[in-house]
Amino acid sequence: MEAADHPAHQGLTRRLVLFDLDGTLVDSTPGIWASVRAAADALGLPEPTPEQLRGMVGPPLQDGFALVLGVPPDDVPRAVAAYRAHYSAGALLDATVHRGVPELLTALADAGATLAVATSKPEPFAVRLLAHTGLLPSFASVHGATFDGTVRHKDQVVAAALAAHPDGERPVLVGDRAHDVLGAAAHGLPCIGAGWGPAPPGELVDAGAAVVAATPAEVRTALDRIPG
Repeated sequence: MEAADHPAHQGLTRRLVLFDLDGTLVDSTPGIWASVRAAADALGLPEPTPEQLRGMVGPPLQDGFALVLGVPPDDVPRAVAAYRAHYSAGALLDATVHRGVPELLTALADAGATLAVATSKPEPFAVRLLAHTGLLPSFASVHGATFDGTVRHKDQVVAAALAAHPDGERPVLVGDRAHDVLGAAAHGLPCIGAGWGPAPPGELVDAGAAVVAATPAEVRTALDRIPG
């Protein structure tokens, strides 16, 4: 039986499902960590700890340097520039698609859902990474941060995605960190926690995720349980 014909999933027609990128669709930690190390070295900072490196995956880059690595505000732009120079030179593409994600995206599209990306990664980087991994054709649109930092928070990119799809029904966000849950909640959206991502145990539940899916396959089931 095709996914679109399955009675349990007929309710996905025209449903707007937003996806975070880093940690949710792809494991981009190798490239991110290498670029964070390069930026720390450029600023003469100590080697980031494993905990700090994990904390840099997901949040807006400017916030990560300031809050996770403790970079003084005046030095954050220099840290961001050093990171992006290393990242755009090739580290960006050091990422792998999470197992089960392509199958999930295909199943949702076949069931009639509209899929879009809402990420704190700069939009050109997001499009380049999605194209490299072969995921870009799955999405109706991609919404990310601006290089100048005026748009970088999750609630801002969720707002852009919602504006791009005014006919999308019962929107929901799939994300792997607390800021995803909170960014969705700012617009009254439920968030399905991507439990396969890097969040520490309990983070997604504590932030208010409607449900935490252990695998991408469980997202499809979770959508049936969340009215939106």
